[in-house]
Amino acid sequence: MQTTREQITGLVLAGGRGRRMGGVDKGLQPLHGEPLAAHVMKRLAPQTGALLISANRHPDIYATLGAPYHAKVLADTLPDFPGPLAGILAGLRSASTACLLSAPCDSPWLPADLATRLAQALDANQADLATVTTIDAHGDTSLHPVFALMRTTLADDLAAFLAAGERKVRAWYARHKTVEVVFTDERPFYNANSLQELADLERNRGPG
Repeated sequence: MQTTREQITGLVLAGGRGRRMGGVDKGLQPLHGEPLAAHVMKRLAPQTGALLISANRHPDIYATLGAPYHAKVLADTLPDFPGPLAGILAGLRSASTACLLSAPCDSPWLPADLATRLAQALDANQADLATVTTIDAHGDTSLHPVFALMRTTLADDLAAFLAAGERKVRAWYARHKTVEVVFTDERPFYNANSLQELADLERNRGPG
């Protein structure tokens, strides 16, 4: 059975501490005159039937950014910023669709065919999760685990995983049938973890 756009809820992960940016709210940092998270929403929304934003600070600002997409803002249900899986759990609990597509708030050029390619792999392999691997010009591969399409039926398992004190994304994926989708252009997955990386993005207009 084919997973369609209407069966996918998008989730922008903007709930982190932003430690490598000095503790600022990363998703609200400007890039080419717009917050990083706004760039991600603009790319993700056309690929999904609904949109959610995981944010633990400035919910009113994120609600305003998400208003054009009717996006709902979610906070973690777990204390102390336990990482992206907590945001993913909130998304899995809130989504009313069969699948959830997560993407970080600091990758403004994510591919326009991200949902399509991950859904095709998920369906073809009858998998629980599909995530991203890129290959650079030298043939080196990189995993991008927070770009992931997953079935919302995984919510209870993730809740139990987090309740046990576990936090690692890949360790949770390893509990399920996960397929890695190879993208041969790594540029759409460039992100801004630091102010220097954000400045590097500012000097560019994106891939292609």
